[in-house]
Amino acid sequence: MTTTPAGTPTGPPTGDPADTSADASASSVSPERIAAARKAVISSSIGAALEWFDIIVYASFAVVIAKNFFPGGDSGLGLILTFATFTISYLVRPLGGLLIGGYGDRYGRKKALTLTLILMMAGTVLMAAAPTHQAIGAWAGLIILVSRLVQGFSAGAEFGTATTFLIETAPHRKVYYSSWQVASQGVSMFLASAFGYVLFKYLSEDDLYSWGWRIPFIVGILVGPVGLYIRARLSETEEFSQGPRERTPVRTTLTRHLGRVLTGAACVGVATISVYLILYMPTFAVKSLGVPADAAYLGGVVAGLVTLVGVPLVGKLADRVGPARVMTWAAVAALALAWPLFKALTSSPTVPTLVCVIAVLGVIMAFYFAPLPALLTSLYPPEVRTTAVSTAYNLGVTLLGGIAPLVLTWLIDRTGSLDSPSLYYMGVAVISLLGLWFVRRHTSVALPK
Repeated sequence: MTTTPAGTPTGPPTGDPADTSADASASSVSPERIAAARKAVISSSIGAALEWFDIIVYASFAVVIAKNFFPGGDSGLGLILTFATFTISYLVRPLGGLLIGGYGDRYGRKKALTLTLILMMAGTVLMAAAPTHQAIGAWAGLIILVSRLVQGFSAGAEFGTATTFLIETAPHRKVYYSSWQVASQGVSMFLASAFGYVLFKYLSEDDLYSWGWRIPFIVGILVGPVGLYIRARLSETEEFSQGPRERTPVRTTLTRHLGRVLTGAACVGVATISVYLILYMPTFAVKSLGVPADAAYLGGVVAGLVTLVGVPLVGKLADRVGPARVMTWAAVAALALAWPLFKALTSSPTVPTLVCVIAVLGVIMAFYFAPLPALLTSLYPPEVRTTAVSTAYNLGVTLLGGIAPLVLTWLIDRTGSLDSPSLYYMGVAVISLLGLWFVRRHTSVALPK
């Protein structure tokens, strides 16, 4: 197979690019390799869980954060500023993916994994300890911005580095093993939503707004040292240790593989927009539908459980039929169900309806997101894999998902239509379907052996 300078494959199409039929069978895999793969799953899952727990808690407590750090006469403006800070953090994610991803391709996946976790812990500490606007005025908002920028920069490389490490360590069933990084996000979603439910239900408003909202961030800090301990005991992957090195992985990624990076970014769409719609739902339900704040978080609890249980099962399915095929089914479902789901919710804004809608979004997310790590990894050679996967993933997340809470808040505020989020969801689904079509028709690559 040859490629153009932009990285667009010119070889013959082969259907699903991440064909796993040549993977080692379970009977031929040594116990040592299976043990290493399990350790990699635990290490990667802790990092992903910390990343997403921080993100989900911030989005879930957006109303509280807006009042504490961006107060003013207009509550809608404060909420927009809160989500704008959230969105700005995503603008540095591609930069973090490029720089830390390049570091991982030059000096090792293990070193990059350790660096990302240290930076993520620093961002969470800043968030948990930040003084409010009442204490230091406008400087409070600046501290929140710095916290989000540090967290965004580090999170920009976490997915690509951890996914590459998982795929290169797994001896077989690579889609299944890499899907656990997504399953860990279900744990984060469940715990963050559970915190929201308990704190909103059982704390007084004064306690919640003064100190209660900090509790989830403090819990997130405590997870970090455990992850650092486990990552310090990992061994570097054989594929990196014994494979070729690229002296300029960032430049090579942005020139020779740019076409595949853009294709990968498009493929990320349905995964990231599903996550952020679920995160946006509590704010949407409270501000626009009048649903009680504590009940709004029940949907996130359900979606978290669906993700945790469903993602590994979908990973096993995708190992058999191919990641792109499963993701295509999920993207079609997203396109077909977006409007009916939001119409049902806005027509009957009750707690049971909200929980059902979020549960369906969770199922779509599980089917689409579970095979995504393996599909992205299959698109790039090992010497630029961490850089390319990180860049593609973060471009997709930033452009199609990270800006979603801000865009949806703005759309509803400007149009007055509570159904407008469904149109955004449908548009992203179309972009992902185009990306998947290109992958299946124009690529001829396989998962790393």
